Amino acid sequence: MLSDSDPSGVSKPTVGIAIAVISSFINGSTFVLQKKGILRSRERGVSYLKDVVWWSGTLSMVVGQIGNFLAYNAAPAVIVTPLGALGVLFGAVLASRILKERLNVLGKLGCVATCCGSAVLVLHAPTSESVTSARQLEARLADPVFVTYVLLVALALAVLIRRTAPAGVPSSIGAYVAICSLLGSFTVPCSKSLGLAAREVLSGGPAWRALALFLALLATLGASVLLQLFYINKALEAFGSHVFEAVYYAAFTAAALVSSALLFREWTALTAADWLAALCGLATVCVGVALLRISQEASLTRKQMKKAQ
Repeated sequence: MLSDSDPSGVSKPTVGIAIAVISSFINGSTFVLQKKGILRSRERGVSYLKDVVWWSGTLSMVVGQIGNFLAYNAAPAVIVTPLGALGVLFGAVLASRILKERLNVLGKLGCVATCCGSAVLVLHAPTSESVTSARQLEARLADPVFVTYVLLVALALAVLIRRTAPAGVPSSIGAYVAICSLLGSFTVPCSKSLGLAAREVLSGGPAWRALALFLALLATLGASVLLQLFYINKALEAFGSHVFEAVYYAAFTAAALVSSALLFREWTALTAADWLAALCGLATVCVGVALLRISQEASLTRKQMKKAQ
């Protein structure tokens, strides 16, 4: 299905997929490096903001986000977002090396399932763009269904942040995962929409409208990324990177796919067979991520049993 070739003969979706894969590996190192920096700073009794390893993880996040931005503007979001599973895979392997978080047989099976599911998604996900101009984007952004969804997400975020802030570190990872994942409803559509808005500004279209749209999208993207960074680091202070990344990926992907589907409607170009294959691919990816999560729990359980004996 990879068409839409440029004059050089290489299709834009192919370029987008390549960038997404590279960005996923870079993003996969982010949580591990940040967690390592937090652990190092605790040992030395200083803030993690003074640790070079933590800053290398943060820099990786910035580079990964730039890569995601380029990927979203070269390929449909419904291809790019699920490929983040490769980052979970790489993060699990890296965590086993750097943080000594054990990767057992279940974890390795999860890695295989994640790779297979990602391959199926790439082969059967839509490659045609349904929104190709800033005018179309404005119309989609004003769609009542999408506006309602955004308002509901914003309300949910406000409630979660209000309840989490005074409580410090929650007893469950769910609160932080929910906040960071729901923010994906803004980061992914904004990343993709910014390219269209920037194209309109540079092409000399209606200056004030295009510029206003571009600045609004940029402000939304910046705010959502900074909030994610803040709550990701709060979660990493309390939970293992392997645990958080796996759960976060599944929830973030779901939120991002829903918002992208409502805004860009890329799934409408799929046949029934492609729909079924893409859903199977997504299910396989989620199973792989779940196996990675279960493998960590099983490892912890064995350690606790040995200590009890």
